[in-house]
Amino acid sequence: MIFRGTDITNLSRSEMRPFRRELMMVFQDPYASLNPRLTIEDTVAFSLLVHGTPRAEAAERARALLGRVGLDPRLHGRRYAHELSGGQRQRVNIARALVLDPRLLVLDEPVSALDKSVQAQVLNLLQGLKAERALTYVFISHDLNVIEYVSDRVLVMYLGEVVETGTAEALAQSPKHPYTQALFASAPSMDPEQRMERLPISGDPPNPIDPPSGCRFRTRCAFAMARCADAPPAPIPVSPAQAVACYLYDAEPARVA
Repeated sequence: MIFRGTDITNLSRSEMRPFRRELMMVFQDPYASLNPRLTIEDTVAFSLLVHGTPRAEAAERARALLGRVGLDPRLHGRRYAHELSGGQRQRVNIARALVLDPRLLVLDEPVSALDKSVQAQVLNLLQGLKAERALTYVFISHDLNVIEYVSDRVLVMYLGEVVETGTAEALAQSPKHPYTQALFASAPSMDPEQRMERLPISGDPPNPIDPPSGCRFRTRCAFAMARCADAPPAPIPVSPAQAVACYLYDAEPARVA
């Protein structure tokens, strides 16, 4: 795992400490990831105290950041997690992740547990914070509409393997891998005339402990060939902005069924 040119995989605790300020995470469940015994203000200030910031300064910075994420510190600062709504809790999680001024935020399904209207508010907040603080997001989600709205580059994975990469625009306009195509086809349509008449993908996901040989998607792929079982396909550039790991795009068309 390379961060700012340094392999941080095997660093000691003391060597890792400076990097911890620059790597933060927002978890999927906005309630389970908050300490029920801490007030909201104390929750946001906790990381500052751990890194040696004086208590008064930590509290002041926590209150300022709560205001930035849309929570009145005078109204919400002394409350506990159970007294907030799901969207408010996730705003607290975002404030807690930003309090140390990180460079990179890992967001694991940060809006999947929220209502659609609240999702939009939180996503707009994240977009504003990204531009304001020059942040980099690693945004994990199964919702392609959210991915397309938030991301610059997209990496599609199936059973732990990367199947397609590219810009968000390129993947939305022309998904190449059968799995990516199935993901986009699974998104519900707002047009009542465009009803889904058959499932875009069939079968159940294989056991991740004992995955299929070769291409891991071949057991559910409508275009699977004999060679798909032999070895996993290497990424093939299909455009300057897109690459796909699929034998359908092999440079030797005579080998493609």
